[in-house]
Amino acid sequence: MLQKIKHIGKEKNLSSLMANVSVAFLGLLSFMLLTRQLPKELFGEWVLFITLATFVDLLRFGLTRTSSVRLLSGADGNQKKTILGSSFRINLILLIALALLCWLLYGLVILAGLQINNGYILFLIYYPFLALSNLSWNNAMSLFQAEQNFKRMMWVRLSNVGLFCLFLVLNHWWLAWGLEAIIWVNIAVNAFSGIWCSLKNWDGLTYLVNAKRKIEKELVNFGKYSMGTLISSSLLKSSDTFIIGMSPILGSAGIAMYAIPLKLTDLLGIPLHSFTMTAYPRMAKKAVEDDVLGAKKIFYSYVGIVTLLFFPVALVGFVFAEQMVLFLGGKEYLDALPLLTLVFRVFTVYIMLLPIDRFTGVLLDSINKPKLNLYKVLVMTFSNIILNVLAVFVFESLVAVAVGTVLFTIMGMIMGFYYLKKEIQVESRQIFSESLVFLKNLKTHLG
Repeated sequence: MLQKIKHIGKEKNLSSLMANVSVAFLGLLSFMLLTRQLPKELFGEWVLFITLATFVDLLRFGLTRTSSVRLLSGADGNQKKTILGSSFRINLILLIALALLCWLLYGLVILAGLQINNGYILFLIYYPFLALSNLSWNNAMSLFQAEQNFKRMMWVRLSNVGLFCLFLVLNHWWLAWGLEAIIWVNIAVNAFSGIWCSLKNWDGLTYLVNAKRKIEKELVNFGKYSMGTLISSSLLKSSDTFIIGMSPILGSAGIAMYAIPLKLTDLLGIPLHSFTMTAYPRMAKKAVEDDVLGAKKIFYSYVGIVTLLFFPVALVGFVFAEQMVLFLGGKEYLDALPLLTLVFRVFTVYIMLLPIDRFTGVLLDSINKPKLNLYKVLVMTFSNIILNVLAVFVFESLVAVAVGTVLFTIMGMIMGFYYLKKEIQVESRQIFSESLVFLKNLKTHLG
């Protein structure tokens, strides 16, 4: 029995899930503390700032993350140094370019006297500092994922999320610092994690001398598609927040309200992120070995099982939507409870569709067709932006924004299956049969 428990503890899917759950729990706690210590308008500005920061981080690290994981998965010691050093140099150049762009735009906004949401102003001022502080630990994530070292990944993420959460507890009860001070503390805790990764040689800083133009070119050539896919994927969620922030009617208060059901949706989707992190290296390995049938079997199994797991999660979310929204947002959002409950119930439909859409993209990347995955996500992104503009400026409805999310996800599923059927003859009816095999041979699939 003890040996079985040890084996379960080492199982990679479970390790990845535990890492994401631990970070998400502290993220949830931080979210709840912020809703209770910042007025609705200021909380909306924080959400806009952090959403923009997350989006641009995807732009920076999307260029190298997927391609680095792909190369690091089969690399020896010296090759790893070269890959890490090359990816670090690329990300350092991107950091400098983005910092200059942010401060230039801030100067233009001030000179022109433009009146924009303060969340955008906060981003232009403070993002370069945040980008510098999270550079090292974000670059180290490629190494952790390639090595399937999810325990180390968890501790590095917990080091900044945990410290930030601890600060928010102190701030709630004693300090009562404002929004800008909270942003500076967030920068400081990210810097702590970054310094730790640098001292341990996990990030590639000390391997800058090993960087090679050839590897950088290879990383960028593959990464330009995965970066486009990641950016577009992020826009699928974050464009809601950006467009609501531009509305003179909904504004920061609208962002604050919409953030609550959106956060609940992200929490329910945590297992999916964990499974995709473990599925990608496995499918990619099969594809590299020209075992297309093996890659398809893994795809069928993951899609079937994860969709099955998400069904009760979505059902619980739908039934207890009101209680979950009130628990997360607190009494300040009591007046908007019926609206936010309806928005979240629409999102539970999106949760059910998400695994199929996400895994079609993962398989396209695995078989070295990132361009097709990019096309799929771009169509979804543009559709979402159009639907968001209509929902916010024509219907002035947060529910309409959520309905748009369901519609573009259905579109993504259809496109994903179309491309996979065309490239490697994927058949949707095989999902059920392979899922049964998956359940009978858990050790083989999850070991």
